[in-house]
Amino acid sequence: MGKMSFIDQALEGLREKGLYNTIRTIESASDGWVTIGGERVLNLCSNNYLGFANDERLRAAAKRAIDAYGVGPGAVRSIAGTMSLHIELEQRIAAFKGTEAALSVQSGLNTNLATIPLLMGKEDVIFTDELNHASIIDGVRLTKAQRAIFAHRDTEALAKKLEEHKDVEKKLIVTDGVFSMDGDLAPLPGIVELAEEYDAMVMVDDAHGEGVLGSHGRGIVDHFDLHGRVDIECGTMSKAFGVMGGYIAGSAKLVEYLRQQARPFLFSSAATPPDVAACIEAIEILEEDDTAVRRLWENAKYFKASLQELGFDTGESETPITPVMLGEAETAWDFSKRLFAEGIFGTAIAFPTVPRGRARIRAMLSAAHSRQDLDFAIEKFAKVGRELGVIS
Repeated sequence: MGKMSFIDQALEGLREKGLYNTIRTIESASDGWVTIGGERVLNLCSNNYLGFANDERLRAAAKRAIDAYGVGPGAVRSIAGTMSLHIELEQRIAAFKGTEAALSVQSGLNTNLATIPLLMGKEDVIFTDELNHASIIDGVRLTKAQRAIFAHRDTEALAKKLEEHKDVEKKLIVTDGVFSMDGDLAPLPGIVELAEEYDAMVMVDDAHGEGVLGSHGRGIVDHFDLHGRVDIECGTMSKAFGVMGGYIAGSAKLVEYLRQQARPFLFSSAATPPDVAACIEAIEILEEDDTAVRRLWENAKYFKASLQELGFDTGESETPITPVMLGEAETAWDFSKRLFAEGIFGTAIAFPTVPRGRARIRAMLSAAHSRQDLDFAIEKFAKVGRELGVIS
């Protein structure tokens, strides 16, 4: 037995339990259709909600930025890596989200790692939804603060937790805006009311809300008309915006504090000029026109209703995220493999990403899909579903 034999055992255990993930390689641009293994397949896995990942205007903006600024910043933001493009992006994000200021960081994951540990210390309490994203969980783990985990989307449970800790001076409630596996929304109005009652800060990770919810895709705060009542909004530029990076938006003093002390900002190189320029262009498009957002929702409603009519369980989703609930991991992986053989790229999601017994195909709709694409997908889901006895 070698010193690394535990890895062999862990991998074999994943295979035996049907949890081993074979990661496919895409050989084309991320779009409604992609090429894998030389075959063209319909892409129902991507977070490319608005089709911006291969948008002509974003590609042109990235090319112009390379010509003007080169391919990389050459340093962390706090030393010599802040370019005028970074400042422009932050100003555009703040204006788009309706906040005083914003900070651009390298990824959506880094927004939580930057913010939560900086704000919360060992005398403080963090109130966190039990189904929050892994990046929130990791951000919380980096603190010595107390954790008060409340039942999913349960404001009554949150109220009890807040009452238990009402004498703690600094409190933070943190939640996903849209929960990525089920597509349901945080009960943000109720959370904000409780935060105001108990003098707690509210932080929302809007990774799956921006570009999807609110006017022109401004996100969940805009969707619920809670501007000025949510202390911290963060999210990613890698989903609806189609590029890479993350942002934290809020008050000017919050952003300045992060600029001075947030570790991912201080110790990891800045986002590249082409990425930043493409992000700016994505915001420009959304501010001009909400056509892509409306097309996304039209596609989602059509696809979801069609699957439900066939007898599929699509969970409790309130967004274009469409979980096709299959139960056991083995069924989900088999379903995924059969879909791929039929020309559909739809990856199985199983434990530990979702609870045991709640495995699924998570279909991600995009504005890049045509009605013909969706009809093709519906036909193949029906075929595989009947073969596996999921539907009759």
